[in-house]
Amino acid sequence: MCRDLKNLAFYKPLTERNRSEQLKMPYHSSFKIKAAVRHLKSGAVIAYPTEAVYGLGCDPLNEAAVMSLLDIKQRPIEKGLILIASSLEQLRPYLILDQSLLERITPTWPGPVTWIIPARPWVPYWLTGAHDSLAVRVTNHPIARDLCVQFGSPLVSTSANPTTRPAIKESRKLIKTFAGADIFIVHGKVGELAQETAIYDALTGQRLR
Repeated sequence: MCRDLKNLAFYKPLTERNRSEQLKMPYHSSFKIKAAVRHLKSGAVIAYPTEAVYGLGCDPLNEAAVMSLLDIKQRPIEKGLILIASSLEQLRPYLILDQSLLERITPTWPGPVTWIIPARPWVPYWLTGAHDSLAVRVTNHPIARDLCVQFGSPLVSTSANPTTRPAIKESRKLIKTFAGADIFIVHGKVGELAQETAIYDALTGQRLR
């Protein structure tokens, strides 16, 4: 594991204590999760709570859905997007991994650490942007995790705010900000991180955000 990660105040490897802390998150409706999954499968954009802020998400392999999300957020396609997943296995098809990379990233997951990892050649440009890598995270937020489990796939995850505007932590502000946009909102409590998840380069261990 890179030295910087060991010194992060928020970073804790997954332990039984961490698992108990995760279970303290408020109950969320399985009906709401299933409704969100139906929207995802139909190509819709959803908003949902993550470790620090509300995120916008969609089916990462549905080009039209991703383009709609980028339009709502006013985000240039060249910047690329983050994928979140419920497990490493959901992400493996997208990534070029070797043992050294696995030894660096797996102690931080599930958890609020995003890694930039070389992408397989088939991964579409609307996910990678102008890069040959992909930003990914195995989330430990119960709602985000359950969405990935029920959808059976990673989800696009980008902060639910127009580009250059502050991130959003409350659903009422989300509704006001995106009034008129066709977004299905999964209401819930965001995690306790003060800022959005840290991003690291998996090849170098360098912190990028």
